[in-house]
Amino acid sequence: CINILLALRRSFLSAKSHSLTGLQILNLGLPKSQVRLVPGTGVSLSIGDAFINLHGNWRVKYLRIIQDSGSFDLAVSGLSISTTINRKFVDQALYEKHVLKVLISSKNVLLFQICPLVDEAIDDMNPHLKTLNVLAQVDKYAEIEYSMVESPVVSNSNIDLSLKGEFYNIGQHKEPPFSPNPFSLPPQDSNMLYIGLSAFTINSAGFVYNSAGALSLYITDDMIPSSPIRLSTRTFGAFIPQIAKQYPGLMMKLLVKTVKEPTITFEPDNVTLQVQSAVTAYAIQPKSTLSPLFVLNLNASVSAKIYVEGVKVAGTLTLNEIDMALAKSYVGPFDVRSLNNIILMVLKIMVIPKVNARLEEGFPLPAIGKMNLVNTQLQILKGYMLIGTDIQFTA
Repeated sequence: CINILLALRRSFLSAKSHSLTGLQILNLGLPKSQVRLVPGTGVSLSIGDAFINLHGNWRVKYLRIIQDSGSFDLAVSGLSISTTINRKFVDQALYEKHVLKVLISSKNVLLFQICPLVDEAIDDMNPHLKTLNVLAQVDKYAEIEYSMVESPVVSNSNIDLSLKGEFYNIGQHKEPPFSPNPFSLPPQDSNMLYIGLSAFTINSAGFVYNSAGALSLYITDDMIPSSPIRLSTRTFGAFIPQIAKQYPGLMMKLLVKTVKEPTITFEPDNVTLQVQSAVTAYAIQPKSTLSPLFVLNLNASVSAKIYVEGVKVAGTLTLNEIDMALAKSYVGPFDVRSLNNIILMVLKIMVIPKVNARLEEGFPLPAIGKMNLVNTQLQILKGYMLIGTDIQFTA
């Protein structure tokens, strides 16, 4: 559902001093270090020209000649550490235990394990990796899962991650009645991070909110801005005379509710949303009793604008056109076309702004720690949208 392409561009380590099997590493030449990707394996850290100073009364487990006093300097060149990345990297970064071989002189070879150094590097990295929002709550209805669906694919220049990217109801992970279509990201190299977000992810959100009953809205007269058109039997009676005769002088209430999850479609540079809903009209009797008047089936075509705000994807909708049909009438037959303008006004003035207010809050993208996206660009392609961005981390 979501593909992430991450390009590593610089070393993320800083100079440190480490105690290692009785040796004191006074300086790591980290300005000369680099992190590179190993195709099919993971990450390799190369540290050039580390400088190790050994002082008197030291012992090394794997040294054949044990010295009891004195001191000398030892130059280490070409130290390399490899790390394997797999599906469980969020919980524990796995690494290979390499043995470092260093020539002290033409006669003696010093062997010692660098695992404590690797352990410390992994310990420093894991808290950051664990901040990946594998399960991120969106609101009181929904959460989104970003678990990995397969092991990362590592090449010379990037790491390709495949994440689930699916919305679920809070505490109830029910699969929708449709499946994701596979897709792959086009070659890109101008940004540090690329995220491909499929239409399936957005459509799974529609399924979740529709299942939760969150895609419904009661509209009353006090929600209508200042206008000569009021939500009353008098107004609707001008189009459907029998309403004014049966329920004279009453205010009305409309229930707009989806009957099926909305469906979003991504085409190059174009996003459309199809919504099937029902509009039920009620007359408000004394003591707030509701008398049903009619039910309309409504198909709406909506254009969507999607953008990235912070580390969230947000959007706005614009209503294009509607197609109405009478599903049921409690006041006798009438011409549905007479209601077209008033229903269109209700949707544009009250329903769409409510929906946009929620969409503008956005939903979270997969992120590690306090990550900010900068220089972000978004493209709409067939079946998915592509986000290209650089990354900044804040303390």
